[in-house]
Amino acid sequence: MSDWLEHSVYVDVDVPIETAWSLWSDLEQMPRWMKWIDSVQVLADDPELSRWKLASRGFEFSWLSRITKLVPYQIIQWESVDGLPNRGAIRFYDHKGRSTVKLTIAYAIPGLIGKLMDNLFLGRVVESTIQADLNRFRDYALAAQAQAQQ
Repeated sequence: MSDWLEHSVYVDVDVPIETAWSLWSDLEQMPRWMKWIDSVQVLADDPELSRWKLASRGFEFSWLSRITKLVPYQIIQWESVDGLPNRGAIRFYDHKGRSTVKLTIAYAIPGLIGKLMDNLFLGRVVESTIQADLNRFRDYALAAQAQAQQ
């Protein structure tokens, strides 16, 4: 039996919601700001499915993910359908020329061991990692916005 552990982080980005949305909705770009994601490949025959590969410190995991909810400029929600069990959502909040991006990730790990690991260190590691990813996204989005304005 597995328990699901969930983490949420957010970042304010000084770009319009359209810019934040266009960058995130192109899933294959994510490795540019998410250091722990090695690759994302959207399947040609079903654009709701994508193959993900996580690689970090000698560990490698992969999974097939399905978009379960997509509301333009508001939310992209997903869940894995094989491989590493995970689910989550990226939410977008429009602040008239600025955006807030909130990432929620949940993953399954075995029962009591998972709770112990999460309380000791895993939760802090995951949250600091995804917060750093969102901070890189903010920098990436600002650079993309500046380049588009030139």
